[in-house]
Amino acid sequence: MSWLTRIRPRLTAMLTRRETPENLWRKCAKCGTMLYIKDFEETLGVCPRCGHHERIDPKTRFHQIFDGDYRRLDVPKVPEDPLKFRDQKRYVDRLKTARSTTGEPEAMVVATGTIGGEPAVVAVQNFAFMGGSMGLGVGEAFLSGALAAVKAKCPFVVFTAAGGARMQEGILSLMQMPRTTVAIAELREAGLPYIVVMTDPTTGGVTASYAMLGDIQIAEPGALIGFAGQRVIEQTIREKLPEGFQRAEYLLAHGMLDMVVHRRELKATLARLIGLLMRRHAAPLVAPAA
Repeated sequence: MSWLTRIRPRLTAMLTRRETPENLWRKCAKCGTMLYIKDFEETLGVCPRCGHHERIDPKTRFHQIFDGDYRRLDVPKVPEDPLKFRDQKRYVDRLKTARSTTGEPEAMVVATGTIGGEPAVVAVQNFAFMGGSMGLGVGEAFLSGALAAVKAKCPFVVFTAAGGARMQEGILSLMQMPRTTVAIAELREAGLPYIVVMTDPTTGGVTASYAMLGDIQIAEPGALIGFAGQRVIEQTIREKLPEGFQRAEYLLAHGMLDMVVHRRELKATLARLIGLLMRRHAAPLVAPAA
């Protein structure tokens, strides 16, 4: 046995192996460019090559939008699996998996803070949580956010990202459409702005309810926005749809949106809009005596 053979195990035991962090790179979902995670975070989750806006989680969104500290709102608990639904898996098991994967209790998270110095309540849908689907939990989160905005006399900003209603809750999920509409009516009655930012994708019952009822309709570039899927529409009307149909830019050109805003400009845009819309709540100016 050589000296090297004898000494190698001891050297291995003495030297600590340097750990290499995992997931240093990620691939752009659109152009396939390999992106270094640090650079990707610095560009706010936007591909520097093609400008594709990747989907981001609520925590990342809150850090990007709020000035600094923010406070998450506690949302009342709702009945789980009210229909005892089961397909290939039990609904309760799907919920457990989604919560374990995302670290969030539901597909919508609500927080309060300031945007450019302006107080606001912000709700963010998480597409990673069962496709951001709208069920009892999302409806309750939306209502909690709207009521908090009314109480604080500040705007309610909602970032949508959903595949539609949650089929595992059947008619109960569809009932969230009128519930959220009533909450928006309460905001209007209080004279408070309701701003919607549609991200990729915003579809189904979410589009047919609170996503399209904003006082200001904003979308991120390239976001898919629609009710039914393109293939379903083409099969129904038996026609080929235009290029870019249901994308944010197409909807802007056809009057469905007020603006398409790049993620790096989103915080400043929201701060400017909130400042303008809330100006009428300030004390009226008194004209100087003649």
